[in-house]
Amino acid sequence: MASLRLAQARKNFLLGSLQEEDLAALLPNLEPVSLPLGKVLYESGDKLEFALFPTTAIVSLLYVMENGGTAEIGIVGNDGILGVALFLGGDTTTSRAIIQSAGEGLRMRPKNLRDEFSRGGRFQDLLLRYTQALMTQISQTAVCNRLHAVEEQLCRWLLLSHDRLDSDELVMTHDLISNMLGVRREGITLAAKKLAARKLIKNTRGTITIIDRQGM
Repeated sequence: MASLRLAQARKNFLLGSLQEEDLAALLPNLEPVSLPLGKVLYESGDKLEFALFPTTAIVSLLYVMENGGTAEIGIVGNDGILGVALFLGGDTTTSRAIIQSAGEGLRMRPKNLRDEFSRGGRFQDLLLRYTQALMTQISQTAVCNRLHAVEEQLCRWLLLSHDRLDSDELVMTHDLISNMLGVRREGITLAAKKLAARKLIKNTRGTITIIDRQGM
């Protein structure tokens, strides 16, 4: 069981960057969890009950408007951790977290995360560096949403997702993408058709396959 959990932990970039002994010390506090597509992990304002290290799943962070509209502000996959507020001094969040791509992950209780973070060392350094990277991603998303056409926004979103998966096939509907990007479904459908016509993606019902990453 421990060896299986260790192998799973290695699939997360942050955990996989730790020395063997440091990761082994974390394993008792890591609980495997399955993450089905569309599952809401928490809503804006909720108290965070765990931190999550995705291994094969992708989590979308959405800002929710007063009228119920949403727009994605960032994504978390095997590159990082969901719940940075827990080691930055808070225990609530201003965004909704929803599973964008189904898969697996490892979760850790807040107290255990804070205890490990307070020890300093490599683990603390990795978490802080990732937080900076996440802030950069959120800033770039804001600029892209403001200045880029829907086709360009879709390219960026697909590439971010592709970075965090081991497959060229992305299982997602146009409805899901439109909710993430905060644009009309018709706009996503038209943009996807344009990308498919240029042989950059293959667009089938419920699945988008990346064909030419460099072209995108």
